[in-house]
Amino acid sequence: MTDSVPVGARLRCGHHTLDLSRPCVMGILNVTPDSFSDGGRHNRLDDARRHAERLLEEGAAIIDVGGESTRPGAEAVPLDVERERVLPVVDMLVSEFDALVSVDTSTPELISEIAEAGAGLINDVRSLTRLGALEAAAATGLPVCLMHMLGEPQTMQQASRYDRPVEIAVADFLRERVAACEAAGIARERLLLDPGFGFAKTLGHNLQLLNRLASLTVLGLPLLVGMSRKRMIGEALARPVDQRLPGGLALAVMAVERGARIVRAHDVAATVDAIDMAWNVLQERPCFRNDQLQERSDHE
Repeated sequence: MTDSVPVGARLRCGHHTLDLSRPCVMGILNVTPDSFSDGGRHNRLDDARRHAERLLEEGAAIIDVGGESTRPGAEAVPLDVERERVLPVVDMLVSEFDALVSVDTSTPELISEIAEAGAGLINDVRSLTRLGALEAAAATGLPVCLMHMLGEPQTMQQASRYDRPVEIAVADFLRERVAACEAAGIARERLLLDPGFGFAKTLGHNLQLLNRLASLTVLGLPLLVGMSRKRMIGEALARPVDQRLPGGLALAVMAVERGARIVRAHDVAATVDAIDMAWNVLQERPCFRNDQLQERSDHE
């Protein structure tokens, strides 16, 4: 097993502390009408509340809120629309559940506003490349997840050409973005890395990248992966979106074996069980979470 972070590592996320000494699950809460697998299901605040409550009950350590679809071909969303979708949900998650909230956004103004609303993590598929995003993120003091993508969602699949192994191209890109963040005043210990499965990558690229994921641990930062329900599973197994859970669980386990510390998923309960079982094997001993230990004790 390859460790991407030292044992006992903790990430300060606002008033929350995220334990990265073992893998955890980031639950997906899309509040968009056009996300590829669940668009339109959680647009109303009551629907978002019910879904978030279920994700937390199933073991999500983080709730990732997205107000702009980044599926291939997705159109950009105006700031006022993204703000109206995201901020009420962040407010609700923080005030009602005291949840550790991540927001999937690239917009500098919204980065500042979600921090004020109590979010604990910035998750940017564009790696803070929009004008003003580096400065906005630095000012929040929050950790940031940097993701590899070429181009924009509208054009990224046309940019999926690499003149060297994809894992090397991804590592070089992320290394450059880490350097840009440090130059802007974002401490290295506040950074996480996402190789960007499905973003400007063919099925072959995705398979190669996962197989060689451990090579990214040399960057010395926690790895976040998101493959849940994605096209790579559909293409490899010929499964529609609603039949991709078994394939997604296999990918989650393989990612953990190769050093991933955060797995972003739609199906939280199943993913928690899968990565916990993998972690037990990797550690060669039962490794209960605190709540699991309490539940076990209650039933003895």
